[in-house]
Amino acid sequence: MDGLINVIVNRDNLNDAFEKVRKNKGAAGVDAKDIEATRQYLKENKVQIIEAIRAGKYKPQPVRRVEIPKPDGGKRLLGIPTVTDRVIQQAVVQVLTPILDPKFSNFSYGFRPNKSAHQAIEQARNYIEEGYTYVVDIDLEKFFDKVQHDKLMSLMAKYILCKPTLKLIRSFLNAGTMIDGTFIYAKEGTPQGGPLSPLLSNVILHELDKELEKRQHKFVRYADDCNIYVKSVKAGERVKEGVTSFIEKKLQLKVNEEKSAVGKPRARIFLGVSFYKYRGEIKVYVPKKSKKRFEEKLKYITNRNYSIDMESRIQKINYLIQGWGNYFKVADIQSYANKIDSHIRRRLRACRWKEWKRTISKYRNLKRLGISHNDAYKMANTRKGYWRSSNNPIVNRALNNKYWLKLKLKNLATIINPT
Repeated sequence: MDGLINVIVNRDNLNDAFEKVRKNKGAAGVDAKDIEATRQYLKENKVQIIEAIRAGKYKPQPVRRVEIPKPDGGKRLLGIPTVTDRVIQQAVVQVLTPILDPKFSNFSYGFRPNKSAHQAIEQARNYIEEGYTYVVDIDLEKFFDKVQHDKLMSLMAKYILCKPTLKLIRSFLNAGTMIDGTFIYAKEGTPQGGPLSPLLSNVILHELDKELEKRQHKFVRYADDCNIYVKSVKAGERVKEGVTSFIEKKLQLKVNEEKSAVGKPRARIFLGVSFYKYRGEIKVYVPKKSKKRFEEKLKYITNRNYSIDMESRIQKINYLIQGWGNYFKVADIQSYANKIDSHIRRRLRACRWKEWKRTISKYRNLKRLGISHNDAYKMANTRKGYWRSSNNPIVNRALNNKYWLKLKLKNLATIINPT
């Protein structure tokens, strides 16, 4: 274990780390160096960097602080390390994951190899089917910003004996933040945005998992999102009180009392979904809140005042519905998908109708798409607006499903149910 740092700075490991960071793309850090500029920098300075890491003297640059709007109106703080620091963090993760991951709980699903949110959702559904029909929803307040460095490093020291490796991890924790040119020293937290942060979060929350297993609770955890399943409100309140005490006293983290609660699974959202009972079977559904965020993004992309060519517009739509559909296909959303597909096509018809603009262009395009002279002439000269015209039977025939299929528009219904 003392030679662990040599495995981290091994040439093949560093090259693999660079490739992973390159594929993930991402923005530059405070040094403003992108992937290619960093590639050149590492070529010229790799010897000095590796020696500094081996000697426990490597100094990461501060992370660049970025605020991402949250659906509830708040802001999520991300810390973007430089590409160089992301490569080194990724190299550390590649070596430590095989050591640490086997120690983690089977009921921890976030940021782990061969684990997924879908598995976490299925495990939660199984608990409810077994009769654990109340959920204790524990919300950790600003978890990634509140992790205590000394606590985390004491836990890391239980698993990692290599002092240079521990020093390297500590250096990333202490890197600090740059906000509008002002350096802020990091007293606590593991900023989201770097490859190392998810692994470190699992290390500290593994202590929570062990405590929940010791108490024989039925739980599912995905990163800092933890649900415990019980059979009554009374049991839930007791569990909530005991677990909150453990988190705040032992882990030195803060539980958000306003967002934490005991209730029926249908009333709580876990990883974007909720559960309901239908004919004795527990099913997964997508709450209105999750649908609304999706629909707002679609509305923006399909807005006819959004100046973008149709090919690029369809690419953006495909990217959005592919990701959304692949994630939420665990839920019962077939009818919703059909409705969304129909709505997307209508909005695209409005976009296309506006693109044609002139009467003669509308007439010629309708004729080219198989519409008769009389119908094409009548429709091209209509005074109805773009939205009303998009639902006209003539425009529907011209810009039918086959038309959009030729333009490679994907269907949400097909993504969630490809058979």
